[in-house]
Amino acid sequence: MPKVFLSPSTQEWNQYATSGNEEMYMNILADRIEPYLRSSGIQFVRNAPDRNVSGAIQDSNSGNYDVHLALHSNAAPENLAGRLRGIDIYFAPKSSLSEKLANIIANNLKMVYPLPDKVRALPTEVLGEVLRTRAVAVLCELGYHDNYADEAWLKNNLDSIAQNLVRSLCDYFGIPFIPAGPVRWGTVATDGTGLNIRSYPSLSGTILGSMPNGAQVTINGETDGWFVVAYNGITGYASSKFIIY
Repeated sequence: MPKVFLSPSTQEWNQYATSGNEEMYMNILADRIEPYLRSSGIQFVRNAPDRNVSGAIQDSNSGNYDVHLALHSNAAPENLAGRLRGIDIYFAPKSSLSEKLANIIANNLKMVYPLPDKVRALPTEVLGEVLRTRAVAVLCELGYHDNYADEAWLKNNLDSIAQNLVRSLCDYFGIPFIPAGPVRWGTVATDGTGLNIRSYPSLSGTILGSMPNGAQVTINGETDGWFVVAYNGITGYASSKFIIY
């Protein structure tokens, strides 16, 4: 199953127009993102808040991640302070997968941002979190926090933005987006044979592992007769017909 390095901003010095700062709100957004990643079967690790950008890059590169997702909000140059609006999703210009992910995210965010013509996917030649990570990386500038309207949009729509970003990751990975719900625990109940964990909620999905009859399993989500499960270090899909809770 996919694995994401989630990297919200650590820039506490970037103050918002009315209250709070970039680090605070990007971490609140990451908090909202986590349940949707979990329910959709996407494994994740989050950056350490006391690490700077170089530390986040180093930590990301020390693991095996499919995507590095950096979360930021923007600020206009001093001569335009408070006057700019929009969302920019930055990608690595030499990575077709980075560009693909950035375009998916930008196109989906157009559905929730009030000025869709100001949502763009852009190449970057300077952003280290995009250019220096081993994983496919994008950096999201989710509005201008020095603009009162963008600040209000961000603060008032954190959950819908979180859902939208995870839906984009699911689109990129080719798996279903599953709304977040409570984590449950179940027991495998078969005729004695093992229950397969698969990479997709279908019998055609690759078998990632197996759970013995009677095994205790964590249930993170549910879609069309399949549970998103975590068992013995494996995350994937298992038929809900053979798990009781």
